[in-house]
Amino acid sequence: MRVIAVRTLKAYWEAFPQAEQPLLSWYEEANTAEWSSPNELKAQFRNASVLTDKRVVFNIHGNTYRLIVDIEYRLKIVFVVWFGTHKQYDKIDAKIVSYGKTDKK
Repeated sequence: MRVIAVRTLKAYWEAFPQAEQPLLSWYEEANTAEWSSPNELKAQFRNASVLTDKRVVFNIHGNTYRLIVDIEYRLKIVFVVWFGTHKQYDKIDAKIVSYGKTDKK
């Protein structure tokens, strides 16, 4: 899968330094994956939450953080949409949130 965009992930781990290694690990796994469907993704990431055919939430760093992505399975592209703490995640609607800058609060 092609992850769009690594620069966005870097901005997230700069805002949340403790998330750097977990995000890098997620990136490496996602980048080498070849998912063709949500079922294939779930076989690799059992704790991921598939919200829609395209939208998935990953638990990062023992569920301290949440990463929301949109996946175009046919094109093999993963778009990073949102990242934040679990507490921040509880305040948003993960199904409709769109890309935005990270807030450290």
